[in-house]
Amino acid sequence: MYIHMGVDDYIHYIIKQTRSHNIDNISRTKAYQSFYFSQPDIKWALLASVVSRNAGWNMTDLLLPPYMNMLSDKEIRWLFMTYERANWLIFSDAYPQLLVYKWSQHINKPMFNVLHAFHVSSFIIKEWEHFWHYRDLNRLMTAQIINEQNVIEGPVIAQSFFKEKVFHDIPYVLQNLLGMNAVILPTRSTTMYEYPVKAFTHVTKRIQLGKKLALALFDTSVYPDVIDFVRHIEHTGSRRDYERYVDVPFPYAPPLRCAYPIIQHNDHVRRDWYSERDVKPKWRKPINVDDARDFSSTFYQKRHLLFIYNHMKHLLKANNPDQ
Repeated sequence: MYIHMGVDDYIHYIIKQTRSHNIDNISRTKAYQSFYFSQPDIKWALLASVVSRNAGWNMTDLLLPPYMNMLSDKEIRWLFMTYERANWLIFSDAYPQLLVYKWSQHINKPMFNVLHAFHVSSFIIKEWEHFWHYRDLNRLMTAQIINEQNVIEGPVIAQSFFKEKVFHDIPYVLQNLLGMNAVILPTRSTTMYEYPVKAFTHVTKRIQLGKKLALALFDTSVYPDVIDFVRHIEHTGSRRDYERYVDVPFPYAPPLRCAYPIIQHNDHVRRDWYSERDVKPKWRKPINVDDARDFSSTFYQKRHLLFIYNHMKHLLKANNPDQ
């Protein structure tokens, strides 16, 4: 198939494939996962699928009683759109890269210059070229983490709407201060690896978290359990996917496709972030192994307190209807 396709034909094919898989969080997660199983040398694809699962769980969490009672409909919608927009942008940037790599393999020739047609950063194009010649799997994974976190920096994190309506708003500030956000590396057992998300608005913090997650995910004591989960558990967007194996007394959020409509995104012409800011040396620097192996968790303790608070608030309101 690839041998008989010209460059223009393949660009059209990439556009079509990316759009068809970029419908919602479920389709994106499955696309990353499928790519990893066909190309396990691209370790970032597995990391992306696991992080994308977490994005789906965060989206549907917003429809649980504590959040619905504490947040307005507008605040829930804005928080959902923050997760959705970032999830969509990363996929629209990253998936063409994955397909071009697959194409290059089939024809045994690097075709990464084609990525200019998709407004991919010059930084990551150079990194793909380096990977093609030197096969440094971990360097490429780190470069992909750096690239995708910079991709969302302007359009989401620093974008005036999200900055005003989400990141400077009280619900997000409280959620950040209380440490209610976390990325879960799930398993089909009571074991659960959790990493808190701190200072999400700072690109360096997001990159450091991505590197920590990657190091943990591919640790020989963690990878078999997580890959077992990924292979056997269909992603629905509800935490029931993994909470069925953990003894937690919380209600389940609905599956994502029962909770939210398909969102149509506007895709403006993208600017190359690498032309505006340099790659900081610490972004590339390996993180400490001890830090990456820190699996201590307070996520469910805080989640439990959130549900208790909601229950007490509900009781007080029932006993004092005029308040």
